[in-house]
Amino acid sequence: MLSDMTSMDFLATEKIWFDKPRYDEAERRFYERPSGCSQAAQDVGSNTILQDIARARENIQKSLAGSISAAADQGEIICRIKSLELENHSLRKVVDDLRAALSKLDCRVSLLEKSPAAVTAAPAAAHTNGTAVQQKTSVPVKDEEEDSDIDLFGSDDDEEAAQLKEKRLKEYAEKKAKKPGIIAKSSILLDVKPWDDETDMVKLEECVRSVVADGLLWGTSKLVPVGYGIKKLQIACVVEDDKVGTDLLEEEITKFEDYIQSVDVAAFNKI
Repeated sequence: MLSDMTSMDFLATEKIWFDKPRYDEAERRFYERPSGCSQAAQDVGSNTILQDIARARENIQKSLAGSISAAADQGEIICRIKSLELENHSLRKVVDDLRAALSKLDCRVSLLEKSPAAVTAAPAAAHTNGTAVQQKTSVPVKDEEEDSDIDLFGSDDDEEAAQLKEKRLKEYAEKKAKKPGIIAKSSILLDVKPWDDETDMVKLEECVRSVVADGLLWGTSKLVPVGYGIKKLQIACVVEDDKVGTDLLEEEITKFEDYIQSVDVAAFNKI
Protein backbone atom coordinates (compact mmCIF):
# COMPACT_ATOMS: atom_id res chain seq x y z
CA MET A 1 0.00 0.00 0.00
CA LEU A 2 2.80 2.30 0.89
CA SER A 3 4.57 1.53 -2.30
CA ASP A 4 1.50 2.38 -4.31
CA MET A 5 1.18 5.77 -2.64
CA THR A 6 4.77 6.62 -3.22
CA SER A 7 4.44 5.81 -6.95
CA MET A 8 1.37 7.97 -7.26
CA ASP A 9 3.06 10.83 -5.49
CA PHE A 10 6.08 10.46 -7.74
CA LEU A 11 3.90 10.57 -10.86
CA ALA A 12 2.06 13.58 -9.47
CA THR A 13 5.27 15.50 -8.91
CA GLU A 14 6.83 14.36 -12.22
CA LYS A 15 6.18 16.64 -15.22
CA ILE A 16 4.89 14.22 -17.84
CA TRP A 17 2.50 15.26 -20.83
CA PHE A 18 0.20 12.38 -21.20
CA ASP A 19 -2.18 14.21 -23.76
CA LYS A 20 0.58 15.24 -26.16
CA PRO A 21 -0.77 13.12 -29.05
CA ARG A 22 -4.12 14.80 -28.75
CA TYR A 23 -2.55 18.22 -28.79
CA ASP A 24 -0.36 17.26 -31.74
CA GLU A 25 -3.42 16.17 -33.64
CA ALA A 26 -5.19 19.41 -32.77
CA GLU A 27 -2.16 21.45 -33.85
CA ARG A 28 -1.97 19.58 -37.16
CA ARG A 29 -5.62 20.23 -37.81
CA PHE A 30 -5.19 23.87 -36.90
CA TYR A 31 -2.40 24.36 -39.43
CA GLU A 32 -4.15 22.31 -42.10
CA ARG A 33 -7.33 24.37 -41.89
CA PRO A 34 -5.85 27.73 -43.02
CA SER A 35 -3.94 26.03 -45.84
CA GLY A 36 -7.16 24.40 -47.10
CA CYS A 37 -9.04 27.72 -46.97
CA SER A 38 -6.25 29.46 -48.85
CA GLN A 39 -6.36 26.75 -51.52
CA ALA A 40 -10.11 27.14 -51.91
CA ALA A 41 -9.72 30.92 -52.00
CA GLN A 42 -6.99 30.54 -54.59
CA ASP A 43 -9.26 28.32 -56.71
CA VAL A 44 -12.10 30.80 -56.43
CA GLY A 45 -9.75 33.63 -57.43
CA SER A 46 -8.49 31.72 -60.46
CA ASN A 47 -12.06 30.96 -61.50
CA THR A 48 -12.95 34.63 -61.17
CA ILE A 49 -10.00 35.62 -63.33
CA LEU A 50 -10.98 33.08 -66.00
CA GLN A 51 -14.53 34.38 -66.00
CA ASP A 52 -13.26 37.95 -66.37
CA ILE A 53 -11.07 36.88 -69.28
CA ALA A 54 -13.99 35.10 -70.97
CA ARG A 55 -16.17 38.17 -70.50
CA ALA A 56 -13.46 40.38 -71.93
CA ARG A 57 -13.15 38.13 -74.99
CA GLU A 58 -16.91 38.13 -75.50
CA ASN A 59 -17.03 41.89 -75.23
CA ILE A 60 -14.19 42.20 -77.76
CA GLN A 61 -15.99 39.88 -80.21
CA LYS A 62 -19.24 41.81 -79.81
CA SER A 63 -17.49 45.11 -80.36
CA LEU A 64 -15.76 43.76 -83.49
CA ALA A 65 -19.07 42.43 -84.89
CA GLY A 66 -20.78 45.72 -84.10
CA SER A 67 -18.06 47.67 -85.86
CA ILE A 68 -18.33 45.44 -88.96
CA SER A 69 -22.14 45.80 -89.12
CA ALA A 70 -21.85 49.51 -88.52
CA ALA A 71 -19.35 49.78 -91.38
CA ALA A 72 -21.73 47.83 -93.68
CA ASP A 73 -24.67 50.03 -92.68
CA GLN A 74 -22.57 53.10 -93.24
CA GLY A 75 -21.58 51.89 -96.73
CA GLU A 76 -25.24 51.22 -97.62
CA ILE A 77 -26.23 54.65 -96.35
CA ILE A 78 -23.51 56.25 -98.46
CA CYS A 79 -24.75 54.37 -101.58
CA ARG A 80 -28.29 55.53 -100.93
CA ILE A 81 -27.19 59.08 -100.45
CA LYS A 82 -25.30 58.99 -103.76
CA SER A 83 -28.32 57.56 -105.62
CA LEU A 84 -30.55 60.23 -104.09
CA GLU A 85 -28.11 62.92 -105.16
CA LEU A 86 -28.16 61.59 -108.74
CA GLU A 87 -31.97 61.52 -108.78
CA ASN A 88 -32.07 65.03 -107.38
CA HIS A 89 -29.70 66.20 -110.07
CA SER A 90 -31.78 64.63 -112.86
CA LEU A 91 -34.98 66.10 -111.42
CA ARG A 92 -33.41 69.52 -111.28
CA LYS A 93 -32.42 69.19 -114.91
CA VAL A 94 -35.97 68.21 -115.89
CA VAL A 95 -37.37 71.13 -113.93
CA ASP A 96 -34.95 73.52 -115.63
CA ASP A 97 -35.97 72.18 -119.06
CA LEU A 98 -39.65 72.63 -118.21
CA ARG A 99 -39.02 76.15 -117.04
CA ALA A 100 -37.20 76.96 -120.27
CA ALA A 101 -40.04 75.50 -122.34
CA LEU A 102 -42.60 77.48 -120.36
CA SER A 103 -40.64 80.68 -120.82
CA LYS A 104 -40.51 80.05 -124.59
CA LEU A 105 -44.25 79.44 -124.67
CA ASP A 106 -44.85 82.64 -122.72
CA CYS A 107 -42.73 84.55 -125.20
CA ARG A 108 -44.64 83.12 -128.15
CA VAL A 109 -48.01 83.86 -126.57
CA SER A 110 -46.97 87.40 -125.78
CA LEU A 111 -45.77 87.90 -129.37
CA LEU A 112 -49.05 86.58 -130.74
CA GLU A 113 -51.04 88.80 -128.44
CA LYS A 114 -49.00 91.86 -129.33
CA SER A 115 -49.14 91.36 -133.12
CA PRO A 116 -52.72 90.47 -134.20
CA ALA A 117 -52.34 92.62 -137.31
CA ALA A 118 -49.67 90.32 -138.72
CA VAL A 119 -51.95 87.32 -138.25
CA THR A 120 -54.87 89.01 -140.05
CA ALA A 121 -52.61 90.25 -142.81
CA ALA A 122 -51.50 86.70 -143.72
CA PRO A 123 -54.86 85.64 -145.30
CA ALA A 124 -54.99 88.85 -147.32
CA ALA A 125 -51.53 88.15 -148.68
CA ALA A 126 -52.62 84.63 -149.56
CA HIS A 127 -55.61 85.98 -151.52
CA THR A 128 -53.49 88.49 -153.41
CA ASN A 129 -50.92 85.88 -154.41
CA GLY A 130 -52.44 84.01 -157.34
CA THR A 131 -49.79 81.28 -157.45
CA ALA A 132 -50.26 80.34 -153.77
CA VAL A 133 -54.01 80.15 -154.17
CA GLN A 134 -53.60 77.92 -157.18
CA GLN A 135 -51.36 75.51 -155.21
CA LYS A 136 -53.59 75.29 -152.11
CA THR A 137 -56.96 74.97 -153.82
CA SER A 138 -58.35 71.52 -154.61
CA VAL A 139 -60.03 72.61 -157.85
CA PRO A 140 -58.15 71.55 -161.02
CA VAL A 141 -56.14 74.17 -162.89
CA LYS A 142 -58.10 73.55 -166.07
CA ASP A 143 -61.39 74.46 -164.38
CA GLU A 144 -59.90 77.66 -162.98
CA GLU A 145 -58.65 78.67 -166.41
CA GLU A 146 -62.06 77.96 -167.91
CA ASP A 147 -63.81 79.84 -165.12
CA SER A 148 -61.42 82.76 -165.53
CA ASP A 149 -62.55 83.11 -169.13
CA ILE A 150 -66.13 83.59 -167.93
CA ASP A 151 -67.04 87.02 -166.66
CA LEU A 152 -69.67 86.68 -163.96
CA PHE A 153 -70.03 90.37 -163.23
CA GLY A 154 -72.21 91.65 -166.04
CA SER A 155 -69.94 91.50 -169.10
CA ASP A 156 -71.05 90.80 -172.67
CA ASP A 157 -70.50 87.04 -172.27
CA ASP A 158 -73.27 86.43 -169.72
CA GLU A 159 -75.32 84.34 -172.13
CA GLU A 160 -72.34 82.20 -173.09
CA ALA A 161 -71.51 81.65 -169.43
CA ALA A 162 -75.08 80.55 -168.69
CA GLN A 163 -75.05 78.16 -171.62
CA LEU A 164 -71.71 76.73 -170.56
CA LYS A 165 -73.00 76.25 -167.02
CA GLU A 166 -76.16 74.54 -168.24
CA LYS A 167 -74.11 72.29 -170.49
CA ARG A 168 -71.85 71.25 -167.63
CA LEU A 169 -74.82 70.50 -165.36
CA LYS A 170 -76.40 68.38 -168.08
CA GLU A 171 -73.16 66.42 -168.62
CA TYR A 172 -72.84 65.84 -164.90
CA ALA A 173 -76.43 64.54 -164.67
CA GLU A 174 -75.90 62.18 -167.61
CA LYS A 175 -72.66 60.88 -166.13
CA LYS A 176 -74.33 60.29 -162.77
CA ALA A 177 -77.25 58.48 -164.45
CA LYS A 178 -74.87 56.14 -166.25
CA LYS A 179 -73.32 54.94 -162.99
CA PRO A 180 -74.85 51.59 -161.91
CA GLY A 181 -76.72 51.75 -158.63
CA ILE A 182 -76.64 49.19 -155.86
CA ILE A 183 -79.01 46.31 -156.66
CA ALA A 184 -80.72 44.82 -153.61
CA LYS A 185 -80.82 41.02 -153.77
CA SER A 186 -82.14 38.28 -151.52
CA SER A 187 -81.53 34.57 -151.12
CA ILE A 188 -84.73 32.51 -150.76
CA LEU A 189 -85.11 28.84 -149.80
CA LEU A 190 -88.46 27.32 -150.87
CA ASP A 191 -90.17 24.13 -149.67
CA VAL A 192 -92.30 22.66 -152.50
CA LYS A 193 -94.62 19.88 -151.26
CA PRO A 194 -96.20 17.23 -153.56
CA TRP A 195 -99.64 15.67 -153.19
CA ASP A 196 -98.51 12.17 -152.22
CA ASP A 197 -95.65 9.69 -152.41
CA GLU A 198 -96.54 8.76 -156.00
CA THR A 199 -95.80 12.23 -157.39
CA ASP A 200 -92.93 12.34 -159.88
CA MET A 201 -90.40 14.59 -158.07
CA VAL A 202 -88.21 14.94 -161.16
CA LYS A 203 -91.12 16.34 -163.12
CA LEU A 204 -92.05 18.54 -160.16
CA GLU A 205 -88.58 20.06 -160.09
CA GLU A 206 -88.71 20.65 -163.86
CA CYS A 207 -91.96 22.53 -163.39
CA VAL A 208 -90.48 24.69 -160.66
CA ARG A 209 -87.39 25.53 -162.68
CA SER A 210 -89.54 26.37 -165.67
CA VAL A 211 -90.62 29.54 -163.89
CA VAL A 212 -88.55 32.30 -165.52
CA ALA A 213 -88.50 35.98 -164.61
CA ASP A 214 -86.19 38.96 -164.90
CA GLY A 215 -84.02 39.05 -161.76
CA LEU A 216 -84.62 35.36 -160.86
CA LEU A 217 -81.81 32.80 -160.65
CA TRP A 218 -82.44 29.21 -159.52
CA GLY A 219 -79.84 27.45 -157.39
CA THR A 220 -79.29 24.02 -155.87
CA SER A 221 -82.06 21.67 -154.76
CA LYS A 222 -82.54 18.49 -152.75
CA LEU A 223 -85.26 16.11 -151.63
CA VAL A 224 -86.08 16.14 -147.92
CA PRO A 225 -88.17 13.29 -146.34
CA VAL A 226 -91.40 14.47 -144.71
CA GLY A 227 -93.01 11.21 -143.59
CA TYR A 228 -94.91 8.14 -144.81
CA GLY A 229 -92.61 7.93 -147.84
CA ILE A 230 -93.41 11.47 -148.95
CA LYS A 231 -90.54 13.83 -149.84
CA LYS A 232 -90.56 17.57 -150.43
CA LEU A 233 -88.41 19.55 -152.83
CA GLN A 234 -86.18 22.13 -151.16
CA ILE A 235 -84.81 24.54 -153.76
CA ALA A 236 -82.81 27.78 -153.44
CA CYS A 237 -82.92 30.87 -155.61
CA VAL A 238 -81.55 34.44 -155.75
CA VAL A 239 -83.89 37.29 -156.69
CA GLU A 240 -83.63 41.03 -157.19
CA ASP A 241 -85.90 42.67 -154.64
CA ASP A 242 -87.19 45.33 -157.04
CA LYS A 243 -88.18 42.77 -159.70
CA VAL A 244 -89.16 39.49 -158.04
CA GLY A 245 -90.98 38.80 -154.76
CA THR A 246 -92.08 35.74 -152.81
CA ASP A 247 -95.72 36.29 -153.78
CA LEU A 248 -94.84 36.13 -157.47
CA LEU A 249 -92.86 32.92 -156.99
CA GLU A 250 -95.63 31.20 -155.03
CA GLU A 251 -98.24 32.24 -157.59
CA GLU A 252 -96.23 30.98 -160.55
CA ILE A 253 -95.17 27.70 -158.91
CA THR A 254 -98.66 26.76 -157.63
CA LYS A 255 -99.99 26.92 -161.19
CA PHE A 256 -98.67 23.37 -161.61
CA GLU A 257 -101.56 21.88 -159.64
CA ASP A 258 -101.04 18.36 -160.90
CA TYR A 259 -97.71 18.01 -159.09
CA ILE A 260 -97.55 20.74 -156.43
CA GLN A 261 -99.73 20.97 -153.34
CA SER A 262 -98.17 24.03 -151.64
CA VAL A 263 -95.11 26.31 -151.52
CA ASP A 264 -93.60 27.66 -148.31
CA VAL A 265 -90.66 30.03 -147.68
CA ALA A 266 -88.19 28.14 -145.50
CA ALA A 267 -85.52 30.88 -145.35
CA PHE A 268 -85.16 34.47 -146.54
CA ASN A 269 -81.83 36.33 -146.31
CA LYS A 270 -80.69 39.68 -147.69
CA ILE A 271 -77.49 39.65 -149.73
